[in-house]
Amino acid sequence: MSARPEFAAIAQWVTPGSRVLDLGCGDGKLLRYLKEERNARGYGIEICDANLVTCIKNGVNVIQMDLESGLSGFEAQSFDFVILSQTLQAMKNIEQLVNEMLRVGKQCIVTLPNFGYWRHRLQILAGNMPVSEDLPYQWFDTPNIHLSTFDDFEVFCREHNVVILERCAMHNERVVSFLPNLFGSLAVYRLKANALSELLLSA
Repeated sequence: MSARPEFAAIAQWVTPGSRVLDLGCGDGKLLRYLKEERNARGYGIEICDANLVTCIKNGVNVIQMDLESGLSGFEAQSFDFVILSQTLQAMKNIEQLVNEMLRVGKQCIVTLPNFGYWRHRLQILAGNMPVSEDLPYQWFDTPNIHLSTFDDFEVFCREHNVVILERCAMHNERVVSFLPNLFGSLAVYRLKANALSELLLSA
């Protein structure tokens, strides 16, 4: 089974036997990968009918639901990890969704493309919206409505009492350590709520 480059980075943080909720799970390949590599169990959340069928074929437990409506059907701290892989930028209400993820999950893993990647900057300087492997859509058909750089996301976390436990910046399958906001095209973050926020979210 083919896997996206960030799957291995996500898997290294998921402890064996973890209970996982994958938001916007698409075709279910990430959950299947985590089941095979880490013996993880859990559910995917997806809205697209075609993806639901593919999830079932991949042996993934999937629930059809619109993430924009929140995660009220799940109890606080009911999953070890809540994962949102390359979906955050397509959400309308990011603050609400991140709060819900932190409420439902003991930890959260978020992956997002970097609008500040150097090739994207060059395309903007040339007068065009960026198109790349991680941002493959044209300006007129993109589902992405909240693009950000890594720095933008990290400021968001600080301002919303989200603790960044670890970050892995990447380009293709290579980890980027030098100037990641310039040379990394994708990042994987491991997050949790700070102590006070955790109490408020679970109340």
